[in-house]
Amino acid sequence: MTGTTSKRPTAPASVTPHATDSAPGPVTDPATESGAGPAGASTAVEKPGPRRLTEPEVDALLGAGRFGVLASLRSSGAPHLSTVAYQWLPGRRELLVSSTADRLKTRQLLADGRVALHVSGPDPWSFAVAEGEAEVLGPSLAAGDAAGREILARTAQAEGTTPAGASRAAALAELAAERRVLFVIRVSRRYGTALDFA
Repeated sequence: MTGTTSKRPTAPASVTPHATDSAPGPVTDPATESGAGPAGASTAVEKPGPRRLTEPEVDALLGAGRFGVLASLRSSGAPHLSTVAYQWLPGRRELLVSSTADRLKTRQLLADGRVALHVSGPDPWSFAVAEGEAEVLGPSLAAGDAAGREILARTAQAEGTTPAGASRAAALAELAAERRVLFVIRVSRRYGTALDFA
């Protein structure tokens, strides 16, 4: 009786991948990839971080500015932001902001005087913030009334001017016609940051 002869399977020949099957990755230099230079020295450049402004620097930034973003509080407690013109009196630590009686921020500050003013610096990374409590003077309702005289006196003193005669009368009439108010913000805290570039 003749038996069948079984063949032992042979191992397949090694297959070399086709170029399209596995594209080789980029050749990298370990030293470059790890950020190390010759002899393992680091070539990473440290970027400057923000630094806290000193009080004189904050005062200088507030004094150099003319416009800022005023944050008052809605009845819900959410912040309300508006761009305002302001005057900074560093000796008194006060900010003066002129507005009118019908503005939303006027009603908000009459209800809750807590307020903050954000002022941008000379570049997008620097700023100053002044926080405090606002007192609302006015409105002026008649030319030459007490509210108008006080508002004019405070703003003129801040500007270093002394309106008199016809110019004073015209200024008082304008305050009343526009129903002007003045926010006197007594600053209790101020701070800021800057990012210095080499």
